Amino acid sequence: MTINHAGVLKKEYFISYMKLIMNAFGCSVEEAKDKTFERLFRLREIEMGQETYAQFLLAYRDLMKHSND
Repeated sequence: MTINHAGVLKKEYFISYMKLIMNAFGCSVEEAKDKTFERLFRLREIEMGQETYAQFLLAYRDLMKHSND
């Protein structure tokens, strides 16, 4: 997936990205969150901006909610 550094990445982007990680690696939502945080944010919340990080957290919460259904 290509990342446009000029704007804020939305929750839907992160949901798709983490689902891709889960399918590719056969991992849990928590593991996908960790891999995404490492790969895209380089383990720094401010790497891609505060709004993008907030969208990332919203995506994680949404995936967690749906994985418990």
